[in-house]
Amino acid sequence: YFHMKFGYTFRALRYRNFRSFWLGQMISLIGAWMHRTAQAWLVFRLTNSPFYLGLVYSAGYFPILIISAIAGTVADRTNKRNLLIVTQVGSMIQAFILATLTITGLVHVWHIVLLAGILGVINAFDAPTRHSIIRDLVRMEDLRNAIALNSSIFNAARMLGPVIAGVLIPVMGEAGCFYLNGFSFLAIIVGLFLIKPIPSSPKETRSFLTDLKEGFTYIRRDITVFMLLTTVGVTSILVMPYMVLMPIFAGKILEKGPEALGFLMAAVGVGAIFGLLRMASGVSKSKIHDMIIRGVVLSVFLILFSLSSWFYLSLMFLFVVGWALVTKIVTINSLIQQTVPDRLRARVMSIYVLMLLGMIPVGSFFAGTAAQIIGAPWTVRISGLTLGTYMLLFAKVALPKQSSV
Repeated sequence: YFHMKFGYTFRALRYRNFRSFWLGQMISLIGAWMHRTAQAWLVFRLTNSPFYLGLVYSAGYFPILIISAIAGTVADRTNKRNLLIVTQVGSMIQAFILATLTITGLVHVWHIVLLAGILGVINAFDAPTRHSIIRDLVRMEDLRNAIALNSSIFNAARMLGPVIAGVLIPVMGEAGCFYLNGFSFLAIIVGLFLIKPIPSSPKETRSFLTDLKEGFTYIRRDITVFMLLTTVGVTSILVMPYMVLMPIFAGKILEKGPEALGFLMAAVGVGAIFGLLRMASGVSKSKIHDMIIRGVVLSVFLILFSLSSWFYLSLMFLFVVGWALVTKIVTINSLIQQTVPDRLRARVMSIYVLMLLGMIPVGSFFAGTAAQIIGAPWTVRISGLTLGTYMLLFAKVALPKQSSV
C-alpha cells in the first residue's frame, strides 16, 4: 500500500522531460535560498535596519509587478526552454557579481538593492515561463501532481537552503553562499539541455492587447475567481512582513545568530513540505472552506509567532505558518484551475502569479517601514489580525454564495 501511495504521489516523475527539469531545479533552488538568506544577513550586518531589509526585498520583486504581463507574452511567443536557459545564465552572472563585491569588501547596500532589482527583472521573465512550461512536460491528467511536486521542491529548498547558509556564513562568509549559488545554476542549465525539444507554441494572430483584455473581462465577471485572486494578493501583502523581518526576529528578539535565521526560515519550509506532500497524494477536489480554515489558522499562528520570545516555540509556530500558507495558496491555485475555461487559463494564471509575487514589494516596503516605527513584533501582529479579519469577511461573502450554487 505504502509503495502504491508513494508511486502515486510522485507519478509526474515518470516523464523524462519533467524529471530532468525537476532535478535540475532542486539543486538550483537550494542555491537560490542560500543566496537569499546570506543576502538578508549581509544587509542586516551592513545597516542593522529593517527599512533596508524591506527595500532589498522590494527591489527583488518590484519588476514582477511592472513587467510580468509583458514577460508572459514574450514567454508565449518564444521557445520556453531556450528562454529559461537565458534567465538561468543571467541569474548566475548576478550571483557571481555580488559574491565578488562581497569578498573584496567593496559591497555597499546600494549595490545589493541594484543587483536585487536586476535579478527581479530576470525573475519576471523566469517565473511565468517556469510556471507554464510544466504543461509541456506532462500529460494533462498529471498536471496538478506536477504543480504540487514543483511547489514541493521550492519549499524543500526553502527548508534546506537557509540552514546550509546559516552553517556556512560563519565559516566562509556571505560571499561563499553567493558563489555556491552561482555554481548551482549549472544543474538547471544541464537539466534544461536534457529536455527533448518541445514544439514552440503556434504564433498568435490576435494582438496581445485583445487577449489581455479578454482575460481581465473574464476575471471581472467571474466573482469567485475575482475573490480568489484578491485573496492571493491580500495574503502576499500581509504575510510578507514576517519573512522580511526574520533577521530582526533572529538577531534582536531571540538574540541569536545566522544559524538561528536559517532554522527559522527552514521551519516554514518543513511545514510547507508536510502540507504539500499530503496534497500531492490526495485526489479530492479543492474546496473553498478548506482555504478559509487555512487562512484563519495562518493568521492565528502569525500572531503567536510575533508574541514568542522563545526560539523553539517560534520554530513550532513557523512550522504551522508554513503549512497553512502553502496549502492555502495551492488550494487557491487548484480552485482557479478547476473554474477557468482552458483557453483562458494561462492568462488568468498570469494574474495569479502577479498577485502572488507582484504584491510582495508592497508588503515588504510596508513591513520595513512599519517595523522602523512600531517594531517588528507589532508589525507582524497587525498583519495577522488584518488577515484574520479579511478571511472571516471572505467566509461571510463566499460560503453562502457557494451553498446556493
